[in-house]
Amino acid sequence: MEKLLTSLTGYRELAVIGAEIGALVLVFLLLFLAIRLLLGRIHVIPRFSTYAPRARALQRASNWLLFLTLLMVCLLVVAGNGYLIYQGQDIYEMARAWLANLPPDSVQSAALAVAKVIGLAIAAGLVIRFVRRLLGNIKMRALAYERIRSNDASIERFFSLLARSLGNGAWLLVIIVAARLLSLPPAIPNGLTVALKIYLLVNAGLLMVTAVSAIVDSLDALSVRYARPENWLGKYERLRMLIPLLRRSLEYIIYVVVASLVMLQLELSAEYSKYGPGVVQAIGIIFLARVAVELVHLLVDKSMAMPDDVSIAEQQRHMTITPIIKNLLKYGVYFVAFVLVLGALNLNPWPLLAGAGIVGVVIGLGAQPLINDIVSGFFILFENLYLVGDYVETGTGRGIVEAIEMRTTRIRDPNGQLHIIRNGQLGNVVNFSKGYTNAVVEVSVSYDANLDQVFQVLRQAGEELKQGNRDVLASTEVDGLQRFNESDLLIRTVTRVKPGRHGAVARDYRKLIKEAFDREGIEIPFARRVVILKTDTAAGDEPVASSPAVTGPN
Repeated sequence: MEKLLTSLTGYRELAVIGAEIGALVLVFLLLFLAIRLLLGRIHVIPRFSTYAPRARALQRASNWLLFLTLLMVCLLVVAGNGYLIYQGQDIYEMARAWLANLPPDSVQSAALAVAKVIGLAIAAGLVIRFVRRLLGNIKMRALAYERIRSNDASIERFFSLLARSLGNGAWLLVIIVAARLLSLPPAIPNGLTVALKIYLLVNAGLLMVTAVSAIVDSLDALSVRYARPENWLGKYERLRMLIPLLRRSLEYIIYVVVASLVMLQLELSAEYSKYGPGVVQAIGIIFLARVAVELVHLLVDKSMAMPDDVSIAEQQRHMTITPIIKNLLKYGVYFVAFVLVLGALNLNPWPLLAGAGIVGVVIGLGAQPLINDIVSGFFILFENLYLVGDYVETGTGRGIVEAIEMRTTRIRDPNGQLHIIRNGQLGNVVNFSKGYTNAVVEVSVSYDANLDQVFQVLRQAGEELKQGNRDVLASTEVDGLQRFNESDLLIRTVTRVKPGRHGAVARDYRKLIKEAFDREGIEIPFARRVVILKTDTAAGDEPVASSPAVTGPN
């Protein structure tokens, strides 16, 4: 009998120790779930997806820390109970005494509270299952709307995040209610309530970001589908480049609003939430400034549109002036936006602008080359020295002018290389595109040639060139004999052509001259080399007469 009582006492003590360890495991399990909800879902935030590996690493480290802490606490519980048993204390009776000190109806209330928690968990599971099925049906209808495929990924992501958020939020609510029903210390349900609010705010922000992405994609697809040149949507293709900026701006606004609301839930950061509205206004001003720039460009293009029958000079002047007007208006819009952003952030812009003006004067004294470039650019435009599309030659470049900016000029040479020249360093400029230019071709003939025949052949080739090339403005003029060279006569011809077309016309004319000379038997001289071989007569060799060897052109 004594052995039986001893064994029963041992089982009871083991049961007490097991109950204590079970309670500790339950508490640490709740902490584990909270960390998993906090760090395991960070990858669903589009802007924080790059931090997902770090979040997973932090989650693994937290899990190991919780596990080691739980293990140490359990060892301490076992060691403490073992010490009490060693001292002859009956831990089972101690537990019974602690339970006896509880109010008489506490056990009944606890059992009723546990039953309520179990019923609440079952009801929550059923409701979550029904809501997920309902969201699945709504998702299928949203995917089938207007048969738009470009927003399928956004819709899938939205409903998946919505179902997960509702499920996790419902379970957190069940835990909070269970903590209150089980009469746990008020700090536990209060802390869980704050965590639930933060969780719902963050997930609401993520849902809004996903919804905004889906809505923007849908409106973009519908606008492209129904855009026509005759309605206002015909200009949408020009403004479509702003769609990514619109999406990012709305996302940043949602992030700032959610961060401000989250900071309001915490006493330590509540005072910093007042900066949220100003940041939201600044983001909106920046986006509207970008939209205003595009609208200004549209208005400039529409107001300065030119008919098709204008002259080439007017078209070049339009191509030169229009980009400069756009840049000036763009800088003006951005300056106004900068002032408004400072005001939205509760910063007085006028002292900053006054300081910037003083600093600008100081910098301007050391930036005279920059000022020289800008002033030279204005004089180039006002004096109409050259325009976009002109063929010009400067000290460092020769080719077609592609752009005239406030500080630089861009010239594309015939080899395709782009020369970027500062306006203040242009120096002398030769413009081949003012009215007309001459295609000068010089031809060499032998001294035996009949010059009258050569002049006649050159004029006939010039007439053939004029009839077959629209860039030729007048018949070719043969200036006559230009120079006596060592082995040939140099003849000079001049053909008036359209501005900038002298190079191409000269190449075509040379081809016609070669074909005409071949037909008429006129020789184009080339270099000859005579080789004389000498023999050594002193050695008894017979001298060998050598004949001149004619080689091709060098």
